[in-house]
Amino acid sequence: MEESRLSYHSSIRTLYNRIKQDGITNIWDRYEAQGLGANPDQRCPFCQAGVRCDLCSNGPCRADAGKDKRGVCGITADGMAMRMMLLRNVMGASTYHYHTEQTIKTLWATAIGHTPFSIIEGKKLKWFADRLNISTAGSYKQIAKRLCRLVEEDFNRKYDEPSLIVKALAPKERQDLWHKMGIFPGGIYGEMMFATSSCLTNVDGYYQSLALKAMRLSIAMAYQSQMVNESCQDILFGIPRPHKMRVDLGVLDPDYVNVLPNGHEPFLGFAMVQLARTEEWQNKARAAGARGLRVIANIETGQEMIQRWQMDDAFYGFTGNWIFQETVLASGCVDLFACDMNCSMQIDPIYAEKYRFKLIPVSQLVAFEGISKRIDYIPENARQQAAELLEMAIENYSCRRREIKPITGLPMHEAIVGFSSESIQDALGGSLVPLINTIKDGTIRGVAGLVSCTTLRDHGNDVHSIAVARELIKRDILVLSLGCGNAAMQVAGLCSIEASELAGPGLSSLCKKLNIPPVLSYGTCTDTGRLADLLATIADGLGGISVTDLPVAAVAPEYMEQKATIDAIFALAFGLYTYVNPIPTVTGGPNLVRLLTQDLPSITGGLLNVEKDALKAVDGIVDHIEAKRKKLGI
Repeated sequence: MEESRLSYHSSIRTLYNRIKQDGITNIWDRYEAQGLGANPDQRCPFCQAGVRCDLCSNGPCRADAGKDKRGVCGITADGMAMRMMLLRNVMGASTYHYHTEQTIKTLWATAIGHTPFSIIEGKKLKWFADRLNISTAGSYKQIAKRLCRLVEEDFNRKYDEPSLIVKALAPKERQDLWHKMGIFPGGIYGEMMFATSSCLTNVDGYYQSLALKAMRLSIAMAYQSQMVNESCQDILFGIPRPHKMRVDLGVLDPDYVNVLPNGHEPFLGFAMVQLARTEEWQNKARAAGARGLRVIANIETGQEMIQRWQMDDAFYGFTGNWIFQETVLASGCVDLFACDMNCSMQIDPIYAEKYRFKLIPVSQLVAFEGISKRIDYIPENARQQAAELLEMAIENYSCRRREIKPITGLPMHEAIVGFSSESIQDALGGSLVPLINTIKDGTIRGVAGLVSCTTLRDHGNDVHSIAVARELIKRDILVLSLGCGNAAMQVAGLCSIEASELAGPGLSSLCKKLNIPPVLSYGTCTDTGRLADLLATIADGLGGISVTDLPVAAVAPEYMEQKATIDAIFALAFGLYTYVNPIPTVTGGPNLVRLLTQDLPSITGGLLNVEKDALKAVDGIVDHIEAKRKKLGI
């Protein structure tokens, strides 16, 4: 594969060469091998258009809208494309909610004193409980238990019983619309059942009905899964606040015992940091011949951690996003890779054998062929499980150091991380009014929420995300970055104070005044619900306008997997202009495409835009923002 298609980041390109020399399978070669002919991006045209189905024994079937060629069951190309999208949405919602369920279990166990964690954000607990109409009388532990009971009850409501969480948290004007459209959700578990059951052969094949069910599920997910999850993680581990963090593969020093928590759930990662910060555990690592013990943040588990906890010599830094994974493992610096839910690749056992590190699943969801040792996270056992993981890493050090030549001299620099709704208000003096005023007076033209994964389709890793972000800030649009795309921004230097030099004159002046970067590191993909809540607050600050009238956009330059699809559906249901790349697998359904890209503004206020070219994509975003400014008279 050409170097330009590998990655934006030099560290990745360097480690790719090592992997190639070692003759190990890797994501770039596997991606290229999936292509048709000489084009690595070309796949089966029916699959790429979303009009291929193998759900029943009459298939696999292919549909062609131009010829009215339908599936054996009679489903149209539009129905086939939307049904497969809804099934992806169910997978995304269920995985988001699995994380939330683990967070609530951890909060409950903490409230009864059975974990190494504590309730460190009492004010946030009372604020969130109050929003959910929960009594804030009594101790923090009592409030936390009431909170856990209420959310669990709401999760388990039937799909036709309106969610109290959504009623308490969503903007009223959105709620009124969702009720009118029949998409106000019930409990998340019931909604997943409702959506999945609708996708059975000969049940619901009507693309409009399926699209409405996808929106309904996405609303339940955003508020019950994402908002509850991140608020409760804040309560346990701290509200994100701005601080510096070392990033890129230079954070890996082969002379240390390096433990990498990987995935999306930060619980055992935080527990390991607690232990690694003690002299007892540093001495254990030194006794094994290492200079010390380090926990290195990785992918979205790492993102959850670095947003909340500051770096030191034990919690040393952050590597990058999921496409970094094989290069991280090939560095010759890893002693233990702890894999929780999401983003651990099935190829990892080959890397573990080659580069001599311990590969340990720490979630019941995760399994690898050939790997039998596992430590499934149990909140009540978090300290003991963290200790066992650290012991295994220390034991591995001498073997890894003796047998594997490490790659050193890789780049490392600092990013500013830890922005949240609360910390943004703090930076503005305790209110969003200064931010709103900068929008009103044109200092910044608007805000883009960059909620993205990373993918190899059409571009190298992070290439397109960075190109879009650079163009947005150049045009005075403040960017809030989330997800794997956030790691792209951090490693590329866009979450640094120096990046203000790349911004337009208005945004640059704001950055220098507040001493902030032009791209604010706002968290993980799970923070999408938190971002929607921030936008609702801004809409209130602009006179109680609809969120659909805000000069803002949702931006996903490199979406990849199923969680990203339901984030995009929620953005559309919320009423946002939503830019997505690569082009989703729905293009074989012309009526569905028209619904998403033309008709939706008159239904929810949202609009889907797809565009491979970064400059043209930003042109569309800017045109939308300027049209909203004109409508508001600002």
